[in-house]
Amino acid sequence: MDPVSTGADAAFWITSAAILGLLVLSAFFSGSETALTAASRGKLRSMADKGSKGADRALIITEDNERLIGSVLLGNNMVNILATSLATALFTRAFGESGVALATLVMTALVLVFAEVLPKTYAITNPETAASRVSPVIQLVITVFSPVVSAVRMLVRGVLRVFGVKTDPDSHILAVREEIAGALQLGHSEGVVEKEDRDRILGALDLSERTVEEIMLHRSGIEMIDADNDPQTILKQCLESNHTRLPLFRGEPENIIGVVHAKDLFRAMYQFMQEGNKPADAMNSFKFADVAMKPYFIPDSTSLDDQMRQFLRRRTHFALVVDEYGALQGLITLEDILEEIVGEITDEFDPDGDVAITPGEDGSYWIDGSMTIRDLNRALDWTLPDDEANTVAGLVIHEAQMIPTMGQCFSFHGFRFEVMARDNNRITALKIRPLAAE
Repeated sequence: MDPVSTGADAAFWITSAAILGLLVLSAFFSGSETALTAASRGKLRSMADKGSKGADRALIITEDNERLIGSVLLGNNMVNILATSLATALFTRAFGESGVALATLVMTALVLVFAEVLPKTYAITNPETAASRVSPVIQLVITVFSPVVSAVRMLVRGVLRVFGVKTDPDSHILAVREEIAGALQLGHSEGVVEKEDRDRILGALDLSERTVEEIMLHRSGIEMIDADNDPQTILKQCLESNHTRLPLFRGEPENIIGVVHAKDLFRAMYQFMQEGNKPADAMNSFKFADVAMKPYFIPDSTSLDDQMRQFLRRRTHFALVVDEYGALQGLITLEDILEEIVGEITDEFDPDGDVAITPGEDGSYWIDGSMTIRDLNRALDWTLPDDEANTVAGLVIHEAQMIPTMGQCFSFHGFRFEVMARDNNRITALKIRPLAAE
């Protein structure tokens, strides 16, 4: 056999094998890039906590995405360009000048199918598993290419700075709340997550973003005890009340001197009556102020998350809300905060707990004016804005820029609002119908 022909055949097969190996490397780099950028850091953390060293290494790698992408792209471009150059030389030797065009077509097809689409499809299907498997090699690649990537990074930052773009790759910004909320909304729309489960998790996430002012019971609805009343009147009020804790005031409602707990009251009265077998009329000398607990005041700007922690730390469930001037605004309990997570909590002492929303036959809903917009949105899965007002009545007044009279109708935010009842300057009942229902 001709030595020249044998050498040419050997060179052909060696070059072909080199091109094949470079395509495999290109596929590895492409799949690694997709896997490491698409992998959920939460799932990787879970795998690392279970003992996966690859997942732990992948977490370290993805801390600096700019360095990761720079290293992987550098390696990927190097092997792709080298493979294309070898293919061009091989096809030119075999087919002459037309080999350049033929090499371009063949390499485009091979790179597209086997070095891009195929590995990336696998990586996007199993991102966390793929990321943990490729992490040892990618970590080595990042270490080797680190000097070149650092120089490229400085060049890129300089170019972006010319166009007024500032980058901070050292800070790993991960909007965890938005990611969870988006996943829940997507899961609910696809029927995977139940509405109740979505509302509970989103309610827990929102605690730090909301203040006690948004959910407190307004002072107009607070039941109080006048300390100047005679003991029998006070006792009767406590027995007839649906609440176990009642604020105690003297002179005017703003002057709150304590909070009476029903258990403390009955325990103290029993002990008072047992001392010396006192007659029934001796109860007139009983001092309710001695039984009252010291009132706990909080500012209306306190976040729900902080207030829940304070309730747990102080071992109390009841707080009075004041504004920046110290004026009483309302009250809040631990149950109010829990209801923002689990929904309305009712018992045998909440007879009106289930009638806040009454559906009508024409697709409308009768709503209590004092109902919060957030509760209405959660109950009916609506999206009424609550930026300017906390209650439905407040939203109507804000949009109307007036205090409506009974029977007036307004249309905004895709709904028709009709005022059904009004008490002085307060809207007590509304009928709301989505305009789409019409």
